[in-house]
Amino acid sequence: MGVYEGRGLLSKSHKQLQLRWQEAKSDWNDSASENFEKKFLEPLEADLRSATTAMDHLASVLVQVRRDCQ
Repeated sequence: MGVYEGRGLLSKSHKQLQLRWQEAKSDWNDSASENFEKKFLEPLEADLRSATTAMDHLASVLVQVRRDCQ
């Protein structure tokens, strides 16, 4: 799997998680759900943004490496 495919899969999975969380919140809306969101989902959001940014950078570096090796 290439970087772009991995990034796409990560983004797709993140969107699915967001959808499922919205569904869960409609039935589970109390302080425990708020704590879960703050403790697990919000940090995950930040980590996913960092990961996709790093993957974008890696993809551009790999393109340059391929050019340099030709």
